[in-house]
Amino acid sequence: MSIGRYRRELRDRWLAIRLGFGGRQHQYGEIVALRRFISHFGIDCVIDVGANAGQYARQLRKDVGFRGTILSFEPNPDVFAKLERTARGDSRWHVHNLALSDVDGQVEFNIMAADQFSSIQKPGTNLEPIFASRNKVMQTVHVPCARLETLLPELAGARDARAILLKMDTQGHDAAVIAGAGGTLKQMVGIQSELAVRPLYEGATDWRMMIATLEAAGYVPNALFANNKGHFPLLVEMDGLFVRGDLAANGNVPIT
Repeated sequence: MSIGRYRRELRDRWLAIRLGFGGRQHQYGEIVALRRFISHFGIDCVIDVGANAGQYARQLRKDVGFRGTILSFEPNPDVFAKLERTARGDSRWHVHNLALSDVDGQVEFNIMAADQFSSIQKPGTNLEPIFASRNKVMQTVHVPCARLETLLPELAGARDARAILLKMDTQGHDAAVIAGAGGTLKQMVGIQSELAVRPLYEGATDWRMMIATLEAAGYVPNALFANNKGHFPLLVEMDGLFVRGDLAANGNVPIT
């Protein structure tokens, strides 16, 4: 075993211990996959769609070790205030009180009993009690929205990026974000998407359709990891990390 590989093994084992003590062991697969993906492809910009209060961006900084630009989008005005405070002091983390979708303008946004379930989509029916109580509309507000294809050319922090990772966690709305990205998808190196095994929203794209949608856009799976804490024995959703097909065809050639 090379020295470099030995160090990675030790780092991963220490990560597993630290996450276990923090009750975050379910995040281990995602963090290890992101570390490898970001390092290999030289990701220097992450577009964080559906940022909530900044949990994913904090994970990138603290656990993944990402030091590049983060552009976070969160439409919920109350949660955005928390996100803004969290990002303060990080000069390479920029936050936007905006929804990304397949239209430019305004859209109705449903604020749920548990804010992490808030979505442009409406809750589904016949949900298990644990989801029915949390994924319940408490308020509907109008929020600004935009297509990524409209935003990206003028988006500070992304214009000069060499390798972009697009992360989506929009509670059933990821397919609309992809539709709104249009031709800018060719500029992405990778895409991370929520994959619903048991859809919690009306009209939401399930995991099979989402994988097919991304494959049609030119992306192939790199890694899949369960996002399942608290819902055993059900697999409710996964996160999928996808790489642009032409880069996968090039084998181990990193972005230069």
